[in-house]
Amino acid sequence: MSVVKINVLTVPEGRGEVLEQRFAARAGEVEKVDGFESFELLRPTEGFDRYLVVTRWRDEAAFEAWMSSNAFQKGHAQSQADAARAEASEGGGHPGVPAGGGPQGAGAPTGHGGEAGAGHGGPAATGSELWHFDVVTSAVKA
Repeated sequence: MSVVKINVLTVPEGRGEVLEQRFAARAGEVEKVDGFESFELLRPTEGFDRYLVVTRWRDEAAFEAWMSSNAFQKGHAQSQADAARAEASEGGGHPGVPAGGGPQGAGAPTGHGGEAGAGHGGPAATGSELWHFDVVTSAVKA
């Protein structure tokens, strides 16, 4: 059965819209990856400061292949570069992605500092952790 990966992003007050715009402008490369099943960006609704990026994969191997792929590396490098350019043009002092940007912990991307195509320099998220789940039971509307 599928595996679910949830990237939990801590988003400072006022940066949620920036994060949403950056994800909306993402290149969409993940949809082309063998073993990818679904993606959702979930906005907090009751005073939480953490967004959830929920992806579903055929199996762990498919997720690991995506994380080590050139498309993943290229997309996140572009995100970092876009955010750094936007931040420099606005005269801010934050890098596009927190120090050590790229995979962190158990493969969690950090910062979402500049998903392709969006302005508003600086990181939209200040922290990231990756939750791992196996799907045990599932249902969809008939």
